[in-house]
Amino acid sequence: MKTTISVIKADVGSVAGHGLAHPALLDKCEEFLAKAREEELLEDYYITNCGDDTELIMTHRQGEENEEIHELAFNAFMAATEVARELKLYGAGQDLLSDTFSGNIKGMGPGCAEMEFKERPSDPVVVFCMDKTEPGAFNMPLFKMFADPFNTAGLVIDPSLHNGYKFEIFDVMEHRKVTMSCPEEMYDALALLGSTGRYVIKRIIRKDDNEIAAAVSTERLNLMAGKYVGKDDPVAIVRAQSGFPAAGEVVEPFAFPHLVGGWMRGSHNGPLMPVGQKDAYPVRFDGPPRVIALGFQIADCKLIGPADMFDDPAYDPARKQAAEIADYMRRHGPFEPHRLPADEMEYTSLPGVLEKLESRFESME
Repeated sequence: MKTTISVIKADVGSVAGHGLAHPALLDKCEEFLAKAREEELLEDYYITNCGDDTELIMTHRQGEENEEIHELAFNAFMAATEVARELKLYGAGQDLLSDTFSGNIKGMGPGCAEMEFKERPSDPVVVFCMDKTEPGAFNMPLFKMFADPFNTAGLVIDPSLHNGYKFEIFDVMEHRKVTMSCPEEMYDALALLGSTGRYVIKRIIRKDDNEIAAAVSTERLNLMAGKYVGKDDPVAIVRAQSGFPAAGEVVEPFAFPHLVGGWMRGSHNGPLMPVGQKDAYPVRFDGPPRVIALGFQIADCKLIGPADMFDDPAYDPARKQAAEIADYMRRHGPFEPHRLPADEMEYTSLPGVLEKLESRFESME
Protein backbone atom coordinates (compact mmCIF):
# COMPACT_ATOMS: atom_id res chain seq x y z
CA MET A 1 0.00 0.00 0.00
CA LYS A 2 1.37 3.41 -0.95
CA THR A 3 1.66 6.55 1.15
CA THR A 4 0.71 10.00 -0.12
CA ILE A 5 2.03 13.25 1.31
CA SER A 6 0.03 16.37 0.45
CA VAL A 7 1.28 19.82 1.45
CA ILE A 8 -1.35 22.47 0.75
CA LYS A 9 -0.90 26.11 1.76
CA ALA A 10 -2.73 29.41 1.58
CA ASP A 11 -2.53 32.91 3.00
CA VAL A 12 -5.93 33.46 4.57
CA GLY A 13 -5.04 36.28 6.95
CA SER A 14 -2.22 37.67 9.05
CA VAL A 15 -1.38 39.98 11.93
CA ALA A 16 0.06 43.47 11.38
CA GLY A 17 0.18 43.37 7.61
CA HIS A 18 1.70 40.50 5.64
CA GLY A 19 3.63 39.10 8.57
CA LEU A 20 2.34 36.26 10.70
CA ALA A 21 -0.55 33.80 10.52
CA HIS A 22 -2.64 34.15 13.67
CA PRO A 23 -2.76 31.03 15.91
CA ALA A 24 -6.56 31.09 15.72
CA LEU A 25 -6.34 30.27 12.00
CA LEU A 26 -4.14 27.25 12.67
CA ASP A 27 -6.52 26.16 15.43
CA LYS A 28 -9.49 26.32 13.06
CA CYS A 29 -7.64 24.18 10.49
CA GLU A 30 -6.78 21.76 13.32
CA GLU A 31 -10.52 21.15 13.88
CA PHE A 32 -11.01 20.05 10.27
CA LEU A 33 -7.91 17.87 10.01
CA ALA A 34 -8.47 16.22 13.40
CA LYS A 35 -11.99 15.23 12.33
CA ALA A 36 -10.65 13.91 9.01
CA ARG A 37 -8.15 11.75 10.87
CA GLU A 38 -10.87 10.42 13.16
CA GLU A 39 -12.91 9.52 10.07
CA GLU A 40 -9.79 7.85 8.57
CA LEU A 41 -9.62 10.11 5.53
CA LEU A 42 -6.21 11.23 6.81
CA GLU A 43 -3.65 9.02 8.49
CA ASP A 44 -1.76 11.94 10.04
CA TYR A 45 -1.17 15.67 9.71
CA TYR A 46 0.93 18.58 10.92
CA ILE A 47 -0.12 22.23 10.71
CA THR A 48 2.36 25.06 10.63
CA ASN A 49 2.98 28.47 9.14
CA CYS A 50 5.79 30.25 7.36
CA GLY A 51 5.15 33.95 7.79
CA ASP A 52 1.57 34.73 6.80
CA ASP A 53 0.99 31.39 5.06
CA THR A 54 -0.80 28.49 6.71
CA GLU A 55 0.55 25.08 5.65
CA LEU A 56 -1.32 21.78 5.98
CA ILE A 57 1.03 18.77 5.86
CA MET A 58 -1.09 15.63 5.46
CA THR A 59 -0.46 11.92 4.97
CA HIS A 60 -3.10 9.57 3.61
CA ARG A 61 -3.79 6.59 1.32
CA GLN A 62 -5.94 8.42 -1.24
CA GLY A 63 -3.30 9.16 -3.89
CA GLU A 64 -2.41 12.45 -5.55
CA GLU A 65 -5.02 15.01 -6.61
CA ASN A 66 -7.72 13.31 -4.55
CA GLU A 67 -10.91 15.35 -4.50
CA GLU A 68 -11.74 14.59 -0.85
CA ILE A 69 -8.28 15.66 0.35
CA HIS A 70 -8.33 18.85 -1.68
CA GLU A 71 -11.86 19.68 -0.54
CA LEU A 72 -10.80 19.11 3.07
CA ALA A 73 -8.00 21.66 2.70
CA PHE A 74 -10.27 24.12 0.89
CA ASN A 75 -12.96 23.89 3.57
CA ALA A 76 -10.37 24.34 6.32
CA PHE A 77 -9.03 27.47 4.62
CA MET A 78 -12.56 28.84 4.09
CA ALA A 79 -13.36 28.38 7.77
CA ALA A 80 -10.06 29.98 8.75
CA THR A 81 -10.90 32.90 6.47
CA GLU A 82 -14.10 33.50 8.43
CA VAL A 83 -12.05 33.63 11.63
CA ALA A 84 -9.64 36.04 9.95
CA ARG A 85 -12.52 38.32 8.99
CA GLU A 86 -13.90 38.27 12.53
CA LEU A 87 -10.49 39.28 13.85
CA LYS A 88 -10.09 41.85 11.03
CA LEU A 89 -6.80 40.26 10.05
CA TYR A 90 -4.95 41.61 7.05
CA GLY A 91 -5.56 39.93 3.69
CA ALA A 92 -8.34 37.67 4.95
CA GLY A 93 -8.85 34.94 2.34
CA GLN A 94 -6.53 36.60 -0.17
CA ASP A 95 -5.28 33.31 -1.65
CA LEU A 96 -8.77 31.93 -2.24
CA LEU A 97 -9.92 32.93 -5.71
CA SER A 98 -13.30 31.21 -5.37
CA ASP A 99 -15.71 30.51 -2.54
CA THR A 100 -16.93 27.27 -4.13
CA PHE A 101 -14.86 24.10 -4.42
CA SER A 102 -14.73 22.66 -7.93
CA GLY A 103 -13.11 19.23 -7.59
CA ASN A 104 -9.43 20.17 -7.36
CA ILE A 105 -7.77 22.89 -5.31
CA LYS A 106 -5.25 23.60 -8.06
CA GLY A 107 -6.14 26.77 -9.92
CA MET A 108 -8.21 28.04 -6.98
CA GLY A 109 -5.37 29.95 -5.31
CA PRO A 110 -3.75 27.66 -2.71
CA GLY A 111 -0.40 26.04 -3.50
CA CYS A 112 -0.10 22.27 -3.53
CA ALA A 113 2.82 19.82 -3.58
CA GLU A 114 2.07 16.09 -3.46
CA MET A 115 3.82 12.77 -3.92
CA GLU A 116 2.84 9.13 -3.64
CA PHE A 117 5.33 6.34 -2.96
CA LYS A 118 5.87 2.94 -1.40
CA GLU A 119 7.62 3.45 1.91
CA ARG A 120 11.23 2.34 2.33
CA PRO A 121 12.41 0.63 5.54
CA SER A 122 13.37 4.15 6.67
CA ASP A 123 11.90 7.08 4.74
CA PRO A 124 13.03 10.60 5.69
CA VAL A 125 11.42 13.56 3.94
CA VAL A 126 12.00 17.29 4.24
CA VAL A 127 9.12 19.73 3.77
CA PHE A 128 10.23 23.21 2.75
CA CYS A 129 7.93 26.23 3.12
CA MET A 130 8.78 29.66 1.72
CA ASP A 131 7.28 33.09 2.29
CA LYS A 132 7.56 36.26 0.19
CA THR A 133 8.79 34.58 -2.97
CA GLU A 134 7.76 32.50 -5.99
CA PRO A 135 8.03 28.83 -7.12
CA GLY A 136 11.20 29.52 -9.11
CA ALA A 137 12.99 30.15 -5.82
CA PHE A 138 13.32 26.36 -5.58
CA ASN A 139 15.11 26.05 -8.94
CA MET A 140 18.65 26.65 -7.73
CA PRO A 141 18.45 24.64 -4.47
CA LEU A 142 16.80 21.65 -6.15
CA PHE A 143 19.28 21.70 -9.01
CA LYS A 144 22.11 21.69 -6.49
CA MET A 145 20.55 18.83 -4.51
CA PHE A 146 19.96 16.55 -7.50
CA ALA A 147 22.46 17.61 -10.17
CA ASP A 148 25.44 19.43 -8.63
CA PRO A 149 28.24 17.14 -7.34
CA PHE A 150 29.83 20.10 -5.54
CA ASN A 151 26.74 20.09 -3.30
CA THR A 152 25.79 16.40 -3.35
CA ALA A 153 28.81 14.18 -3.09
CA GLY A 154 26.55 11.15 -3.49
CA LEU A 155 26.18 11.92 -7.19
CA VAL A 156 29.84 10.97 -7.53
CA ILE A 157 30.44 8.34 -4.86
CA ASP A 158 27.06 6.67 -4.23
CA PRO A 159 26.00 4.13 -6.92
CA SER A 160 22.33 4.63 -6.04
CA LEU A 161 22.50 8.31 -7.09
CA HIS A 162 25.18 8.10 -9.77
CA ASN A 163 22.91 7.70 -12.81
CA GLY A 164 21.13 10.96 -12.03
CA TYR A 165 17.60 12.32 -12.09
CA LYS A 166 14.93 13.62 -14.44
CA PHE A 167 13.58 17.14 -13.97
CA GLU A 168 9.98 17.91 -14.92
CA ILE A 169 10.02 21.63 -15.75
CA PHE A 170 6.89 23.76 -16.14
CA ASP A 171 6.63 26.83 -18.34
CA VAL A 172 4.16 28.75 -16.16
CA MET A 173 3.57 31.44 -18.80
CA GLU A 174 2.67 29.13 -21.69
CA HIS A 175 1.21 26.31 -19.55
CA ARG A 176 3.40 23.55 -20.97
CA LYS A 177 6.10 21.26 -19.59
CA VAL A 178 9.27 19.41 -20.57
CA THR A 179 11.23 16.61 -18.88
CA MET A 180 15.02 16.86 -18.97
CA SER A 181 17.60 14.33 -17.84
CA CYS A 182 20.67 15.19 -15.78
CA PRO A 183 23.62 15.02 -16.02
CA GLU A 184 23.50 14.53 -19.81
CA GLU A 185 21.09 17.44 -20.46
CA MET A 186 22.38 19.62 -17.65
CA TYR A 187 23.27 22.63 -19.78
CA ASP A 188 19.91 22.59 -21.57
CA ALA A 189 18.10 22.30 -18.25
CA LEU A 190 20.02 25.26 -16.85
CA ALA A 191 19.11 27.32 -19.91
CA LEU A 192 15.51 27.07 -18.68
CA LEU A 193 15.91 26.94 -14.91
CA GLY A 194 17.92 30.14 -14.77
CA SER A 195 14.75 31.97 -15.85
CA THR A 196 13.10 31.51 -12.48
CA GLY A 197 10.05 33.65 -13.18
CA ARG A 198 8.96 31.48 -16.08
CA TYR A 199 10.44 27.97 -15.85
CA VAL A 200 10.01 26.12 -12.57
CA ILE A 201 10.75 22.60 -11.36
CA LYS A 202 7.57 20.66 -10.63
CA ARG A 203 8.88 17.14 -9.97
CA ILE A 204 12.19 15.28 -9.83
CA ILE A 205 12.34 11.56 -10.63
CA ARG A 206 15.17 9.07 -10.05
CA LYS A 207 16.23 7.72 -13.43
CA ASP A 208 17.12 4.20 -12.24
CA ASP A 209 13.55 3.26 -11.35
CA ASN A 210 11.32 6.33 -11.93
CA GLU A 211 10.91 6.79 -8.19
CA ILE A 212 9.61 10.20 -7.10
CA ALA A 213 12.28 12.29 -5.38
CA ALA A 214 10.82 15.80 -5.03
CA ALA A 215 7.64 17.77 -5.72
CA VAL A 216 7.01 21.52 -5.73
CA SER A 217 3.93 23.73 -5.76
CA THR A 218 4.10 25.62 -9.05
CA GLU A 219 0.94 27.70 -8.91
CA ARG A 220 1.48 31.39 -9.73
CA LEU A 221 -1.31 33.18 -7.92
CA ASN A 222 -0.90 36.45 -9.81
CA LEU A 223 -1.29 34.69 -13.18
CA MET A 224 -4.41 32.86 -12.02
CA ALA A 225 -6.03 36.00 -10.66
CA GLY A 226 -5.03 38.17 -13.61
CA LYS A 227 -3.69 40.82 -11.26
CA TYR A 228 -1.39 41.10 -8.27
CA VAL A 229 -2.96 39.51 -5.20
CA GLY A 230 0.21 38.29 -3.48
CA LYS A 231 3.27 36.23 -4.27
CA ASP A 232 3.04 32.47 -4.46
CA ASP A 233 4.99 31.43 -1.35
CA PRO A 234 5.74 27.90 -2.57
CA VAL A 235 6.17 24.62 -0.71
CA ALA A 236 8.18 21.52 -1.62
CA ILE A 237 8.61 17.92 -0.50
CA VAL A 238 12.03 16.27 -0.85
CA ARG A 239 12.90 12.65 -0.01
CA ALA A 240 16.31 11.99 1.54
CA GLN A 241 18.82 9.17 2.13
CA SER A 242 19.08 5.68 0.58
CA GLY A 243 18.99 6.44 -3.13
CA PHE A 244 18.36 10.14 -2.68
CA PRO A 245 20.63 12.93 -1.44
CA ALA A 246 21.50 12.69 2.25
CA ALA A 247 19.50 14.94 4.55
CA GLY A 248 22.54 17.16 4.96
CA GLU A 249 22.87 17.43 1.17
CA VAL A 250 19.18 18.36 0.91
CA VAL A 251 19.51 21.38 3.22
CA GLU A 252 23.04 22.41 2.19
CA PRO A 253 22.01 24.60 -0.82
CA PHE A 254 20.26 27.02 1.53
CA ALA A 255 23.56 27.92 3.19
CA PHE A 256 23.84 30.33 0.24
CA PRO A 257 21.09 33.00 0.48
CA HIS A 258 20.50 33.34 -3.25
CA LEU A 259 18.44 36.17 -4.72
CA VAL A 260 14.76 35.42 -5.35
CA GLY A 261 11.81 37.42 -6.65
CA GLY A 262 9.16 38.56 -4.18
CA TRP A 263 9.70 40.54 -1.00
CA MET A 264 7.61 43.76 -0.73
CA ARG A 265 4.42 43.56 -2.86
CA GLY A 266 6.02 40.69 -4.76
CA SER A 267 7.94 43.33 -6.68
CA HIS A 268 11.55 43.06 -5.52
CA ASN A 269 14.58 40.79 -5.59
CA GLY A 270 16.04 39.82 -2.24
CA PRO A 271 18.02 37.11 -0.43
CA LEU A 272 16.32 33.91 0.70
CA MET A 273 17.02 33.58 4.43
CA PRO A 274 16.96 30.07 5.98
CA VAL A 275 15.38 30.27 9.44
CA GLY A 276 14.02 28.12 12.21
CA GLN A 277 10.28 28.06 12.72
CA LYS A 278 10.43 30.72 15.43
CA ASP A 279 12.00 33.22 13.02
CA ALA A 280 9.65 32.60 10.09
CA TYR A 281 8.26 36.09 10.52
CA PRO A 282 9.40 38.43 7.71
CA VAL A 283 8.86 42.06 8.73
CA ARG A 284 11.72 44.11 7.28
CA PHE A 285 10.24 45.58 4.08
CA ASP A 286 7.97 42.53 4.34
CA GLY A 287 11.03 40.31 4.29
CA PRO A 288 13.58 39.39 3.39
CA PRO A 289 12.08 36.19 1.96
CA ARG A 290 12.21 33.22 4.35
CA VAL A 291 12.43 29.44 4.06
CA ILE A 292 11.92 26.81 6.77
CA ALA A 293 12.78 23.11 6.58
CA LEU A 294 10.84 20.52 8.58
CA GLY A 295 12.25 17.01 8.62
CA PHE A 296 9.98 13.99 9.15
CA GLN A 297 10.29 10.24 9.18
CA ILE A 298 7.39 8.53 7.42
CA ALA A 299 6.35 5.39 9.30
CA ASP A 300 3.24 3.49 8.18
CA CYS A 301 1.82 6.72 6.78
CA LYS A 302 2.46 8.60 10.03
CA LEU A 303 4.54 11.75 10.45
CA ILE A 304 7.35 11.31 12.96
CA GLY A 305 8.77 14.71 13.86
CA PRO A 306 9.32 17.37 12.79
CA ALA A 307 12.96 18.31 13.17
CA ASP A 308 13.39 22.07 12.70
CA MET A 309 16.37 21.73 10.39
CA PHE A 310 17.34 25.38 9.94
CA ASP A 311 17.21 26.04 13.68
CA ASP A 312 20.95 25.40 13.67
CA PRO A 313 23.82 27.80 14.47
CA ALA A 314 25.61 26.46 11.38
CA TYR A 315 23.16 28.61 9.39
CA ASP A 316 23.98 31.79 11.34
CA PRO A 317 26.54 32.90 8.69
CA ALA A 318 23.89 32.47 5.97
CA ARG A 319 21.43 34.55 7.97
CA LYS A 320 24.06 37.25 8.54
CA GLN A 321 24.93 37.27 4.85
CA ALA A 322 21.23 37.49 3.94
CA ALA A 323 20.83 40.51 6.23
CA GLU A 324 23.83 42.20 4.61
CA ILE A 325 22.51 41.45 1.11
CA ALA A 326 19.15 42.87 2.17
CA ASP A 327 20.89 46.10 3.20
CA TYR A 328 22.67 46.31 -0.14
CA MET A 329 19.56 45.61 -2.21
CA ARG A 330 17.38 48.03 -0.23
CA ARG A 331 19.76 50.90 -0.98
CA HIS A 332 18.71 50.64 -4.65
CA GLY A 333 15.25 51.87 -3.65
CA PRO A 334 12.87 51.76 -6.65
CA PHE A 335 15.65 50.97 -9.14
CA GLU A 336 16.43 47.60 -10.69
CA PRO A 337 17.86 45.11 -9.83
CA HIS A 338 16.15 45.55 -6.43
CA ARG A 339 12.87 46.17 -8.17
CA LEU A 340 11.92 43.32 -10.51
CA PRO A 341 12.52 43.74 -14.25
CA ALA A 342 9.74 45.21 -16.38
CA ASP A 343 8.35 41.90 -17.67
CA GLU A 344 7.82 40.66 -14.11
CA MET A 345 6.30 43.96 -12.99
CA GLU A 346 3.49 43.38 -15.50
CA TYR A 347 2.00 41.00 -12.93
CA THR A 348 2.11 43.46 -10.01
CA SER A 349 0.18 46.63 -9.20
CA LEU A 350 2.57 48.85 -11.23
CA PRO A 351 0.47 48.80 -14.48
CA GLY A 352 -2.24 50.69 -12.63
CA VAL A 353 0.24 53.49 -11.96
CA LEU A 354 1.62 53.54 -15.51
CA GLU A 355 -1.81 53.61 -17.12
CA LYS A 356 -2.37 57.28 -16.26
CA LEU A 357 0.90 58.19 -17.98
CA GLU A 358 0.09 56.47 -21.26
CA SER A 359 -1.58 59.50 -22.85
CA ARG A 360 1.45 61.67 -22.17
CA PHE A 361 3.87 59.66 -24.31
CA GLU A 362 4.68 61.13 -27.75
CA SER A 363 5.99 59.37 -30.80
CA MET A 364 9.67 60.04 -31.61
CA GLU A 365 9.25 59.35 -35.35
